Amino acid sequence: MFSELAAVITVSGVVRFNRKNDCSVRITTENAAFARKVFSIIKRLYNIFPEVIIRKSRKLKRHTSYVLGLNASMNCGVILETMGIAVDKGSTIMYMPYFKKLSKKLCCRKAFLRGAFLAGGSISDPEKTYHLEISTHSKELAEELSTLINGFKLNAKVISRKGNFVCYLKEGENIVDFLNIIGAHSALLELENVRILKGMRNNVNRIVNCETANLEKTVNASIRQVDNIKFIKDHIGFENIPKNLREIAELRLRFIDSSLTELGEMLNPPLGKSGVNHRLRKLDSIAEKARNLRG
Repeated sequence: MFSELAAVITVSGVVRFNRKNDCSVRITTENAAFARKVFSIIKRLYNIFPEVIIRKSRKLKRHTSYVLGLNASMNCGVILETMGIAVDKGSTIMYMPYFKKLSKKLCCRKAFLRGAFLAGGSISDPEKTYHLEISTHSKELAEELSTLINGFKLNAKVISRKGNFVCYLKEGENIVDFLNIIGAHSALLELENVRILKGMRNNVNRIVNCETANLEKTVNASIRQVDNIKFIKDHIGFENIPKNLREIAELRLRFIDSSLTELGEMLNPPLGKSGVNHRLRKLDSIAEKARNLRG
């Protein structure tokens, strides 16, 4: 709980100082479940009840936001100090030395990532693309998160975007592993279902495209063969070509839609696919030579 709360404050906490140099912390979220979770953790760790403010936006979507506050009377400064959170004079959280301590414990590393994701993370619609990110206010924190995530053999990277620094994962498998690490098992199962369905659709599309291409190739070959055989029949005559070629030519004219294998089974004795193809290629060659002679 300590690691999770430390991550929440570090990623999304806003610290303010009054004239007496007393500090206060504000954590804002639109997720009621997350607000309840943070409230519960603070209560259990420090036996205090954070101030809760509910705000409703006047914009069209009328979002509800929840603000959890810690002030001087709640020993806010002591809480920050126990977590090793350093704050500069501009009220910006600069660095958290506690990160170095928690890195020795697997459960604390997982909890810290969970808190960081709940505070500043998001996942894109997996139907469109695989993308998970945690937005932070400092490059140092984003790089620390990247190091922590990559400690689990994932491939997190950091980019700068609109004044923030984002630690992100791209591959679906990495995102699934990350969700497992932070204990988001329901979300993991939903993502896996989407990945399975997308994989099945992609496989079906590939098979259909392949079958379509093969069918088109077969049809085009059949049309060419029939045209050449008709040319031979009209200008050379079947009686002037070898018997084995005449047999396959007559079958092709009668069964235009049949495959090479099916044509071969109709012969007596039966002939394999490669043998049928060889004879049809000979007929193509005869027709081509005859056309060239005719000019």
